[in-house]
Amino acid sequence: MIRQLPTDKFQAIRTPFYYYDTALLKETLEAIKAEANKHDGFIVHYAVKANANPKVLRIISSAGLGADCVSGGEISAACDAGFPSTDIVYAGVGKSDWEINLGLDRDIFCFNVESSAELEVINELAKKKGKTANVAFRINPDVGAHTHANITTGLAENKFGIAMSDMEDVVRLAAKLSNVRYVGLHFHIGSQILEMDDFVALCERINELQTRLEEAGITTENINVGGGLGIDYNAPDEHPVPDFKAYFDTYAKHLKLRPGQKLHFELGRAVVAQCGSLITRTLYIKLGTAKQFAIVDAGMTDLIRPALYQAFHKIENISSDMPCELYDVVGPICESSDVFAKQISLNKTKRGDFIAIRSAGAYGEIMASGYNCRCLPEGYLSEELE
Repeated sequence: MIRQLPTDKFQAIRTPFYYYDTALLKETLEAIKAEANKHDGFIVHYAVKANANPKVLRIISSAGLGADCVSGGEISAACDAGFPSTDIVYAGVGKSDWEINLGLDRDIFCFNVESSAELEVINELAKKKGKTANVAFRINPDVGAHTHANITTGLAENKFGIAMSDMEDVVRLAAKLSNVRYVGLHFHIGSQILEMDDFVALCERINELQTRLEEAGITTENINVGGGLGIDYNAPDEHPVPDFKAYFDTYAKHLKLRPGQKLHFELGRAVVAQCGSLITRTLYIKLGTAKQFAIVDAGMTDLIRPALYQAFHKIENISSDMPCELYDVVGPICESSDVFAKQISLNKTKRGDFIAIRSAGAYGEIMASGYNCRCLPEGYLSEELE
């Protein structure tokens, strides 16, 4: 898809920059809505942490998704982009008082609470404002996921959520507090999950927990299963849109929803990853004693995933049709970990060639930093360059 855009469109833009395929983003959003709407009570929120580019957020909000936020800044960004505050859920293990107050002032749909201490603070702050806050409890289901250890969140050893053994107690505590209202349970087991069996295991655990609550006389209006659906980093052109049908059908088949119960999802990576590419320019070809390096002007400050997670991204030379050679693609940052890929095949590359690092629409621009006093990369929609 990147190859369809002439590189002369990029000549006037300072590299590195993020390029977002607007048509693919809209196609992905339509697929999400089409599959979710096949099931009664399925509600999709976009996980803002994946990409908070204001132009991207506006497209997603206009498609009718809600927002999943993990900071006060994300709540503000979502509201500015047009997400109704009543469709915002707010999670996070360490919510500051000002962030909670912002959520209360915006009348967001729900706080996903991660401890009894947090619940008491929300109740106290809501009482000062004369409001009642909707709360769901994030339960740590001790369910593993086949993904990188740094993005697994549902194990007992992780910092997230309330232990299953404390679930009934914290729900009963909420019932005793005057300014919070229990509206649901929240779960999230990790990210970049491609095996539906991981979601089946979560469904089975939620079924057990719901039965426990009902035996204790507690009913639940909403179940929030988080997100986690992965994408194909190896073949982005062959699989540009994730398999949302299999994802939603898995929950419809295995999760035993009660009559009238709503099921909430928090998709991030699956929404935006494939539509985004990091475009960088080749600075030098350096011949080493055993290999050659393509040194580009993007670095780990612009896309940290390879350095942080050892993540793979498909890399293409979009300026060359020459026969392929092997390169280490590296950046200019003063760190040995500033490497995008080692010994990969690229069309013969020279100084000035544009390199596209694919599937970078999620956790790319949003995680960029100013380390080495570098400028943050800009993000451009494809329609802006037509």
